[in-house]
Amino acid sequence: MAADCEAWLNSNPVEADDLSDSFLSGDEKGGTGHVDNEINGNWISPPTIHEARVKAKAKRRIRKNSSRDSGRGDSLSDNGDSIRGVQVPPSSPKGKLLDRKSRLGKGRGLPKKGGAGGKGVWGHPGEVYDLEEIDVRDPNYDEDQENCVYETVVLPLDEQDFEKTVTPIVQEYFEHGDTNEVAELLGDLNLGPMRSSVPKLAVSLALEAKASQRELTSHLLTELCGRVLTLADVEEAFDQLLKELPDLVLDTPGAPQLVGQFIARAVGDQILSKSYIDSYKGKVNCEHARAALDRAAVLLKMNSGGSCRENLWGTGGGQRPVTQLIKEVSLLLKEYVLSGDAAEAERCLRELEVPHFHHELVYEAIVMVLESKGEKISEMILQLFKSLWESSVITVDQTRRGFERVYSDIAEINIDVPCAYSALEQFVEKCFTGGVIDKKLRDMCPCRGRKRFVSEGDGGRLKLDTC
Repeated sequence: MAADCEAWLNSNPVEADDLSDSFLSGDEKGGTGHVDNEINGNWISPPTIHEARVKAKAKRRIRKNSSRDSGRGDSLSDNGDSIRGVQVPPSSPKGKLLDRKSRLGKGRGLPKKGGAGGKGVWGHPGEVYDLEEIDVRDPNYDEDQENCVYETVVLPLDEQDFEKTVTPIVQEYFEHGDTNEVAELLGDLNLGPMRSSVPKLAVSLALEAKASQRELTSHLLTELCGRVLTLADVEEAFDQLLKELPDLVLDTPGAPQLVGQFIARAVGDQILSKSYIDSYKGKVNCEHARAALDRAAVLLKMNSGGSCRENLWGTGGGQRPVTQLIKEVSLLLKEYVLSGDAAEAERCLRELEVPHFHHELVYEAIVMVLESKGEKISEMILQLFKSLWESSVITVDQTRRGFERVYSDIAEINIDVPCAYSALEQFVEKCFTGGVIDKKLRDMCPCRGRKRFVSEGDGGRLKLDTC
């Protein structure tokens, strides 16, 4: 048997490391190269040694594929031979230290917990958690928590915060005029006891504003009443205004008359009772409050039925019809020609609040000069243009548009005014000399041609002479 085993090993040589340590004797570990075929008194048959060789190869293959050697880039070919790959630097994400693959050779290399893990992460994106069930046996359990209703509580505004918050809302309303936006903004606030201060603040700001903005204020009070304010809040607001009139007069001398107009408008809009004025009879000691109530009473008596007209303050600026603006501009020029007060004409023009329509004033003034006789009106209009130019009430663009409108309509104007061309040329030259217009606008002035006859030495041919 020993001879047969030795013959089989000679025909099938086995390396020393292919066999486990249990199959090697002490002499063979020292390098004799012979296999001890007897273990525990039993002889090893050749097929058993072959199985040990196969197992040794499998162990080497597992070691090659393990993650410990993945950073070196080694791999095995189909026959089990080692293939040297590309060296990966230690700092590379594919290195052994930064390798996120399982050390046991298991898994598919997917992120941990499907990407839902990590610090501060609650779960997969879009994952919905069920409501947490209350544990009655929890030591912190409180029976009253089951009936709790959580709401956002807005603290009421005090006087200082009220002015800082509401004042910008009213000032922005003067620009856009949207009452719904103001109602929504005020509805989001907890006004509390300061609710009656809203009309008071709005009227106080309107006293120093324009007539169109006072009209917007009256309209705002009407829209807010019933949505944000009550009739009692409006009445209390006007009571406070009457008490504070001595202080308001210091900044706005006409405050008593303006407050009286607001009261009359509120009564007309039915947000203030008709008996409000009568309730103050014989109870007012302040002269300013008495003047405001008298002004309101007079305005209500002037209108039938005790209701104040809607347009008490006048329609502001561009909201007016064009025909009405033209009439007011024409009336302004006629009053200026009679009085000669350029400052008053400038004040009236500012009150119209139509800076985009100032070219109509320039147009009407030039037409008035062309239709006039003599130099008086021409000099007065020129003086008015100089005054408006120096105060920057009329801009260069509006002046240019006014002159260009006259240039384009001069042919029609000449039908009613035969000397319109020559009068226009003379007035344009005066305006250029006075610094009202520039040279380019002066050169644009149209001149009417005339026929030259044979007696003027043109050789018997008609010729068009231009200025």
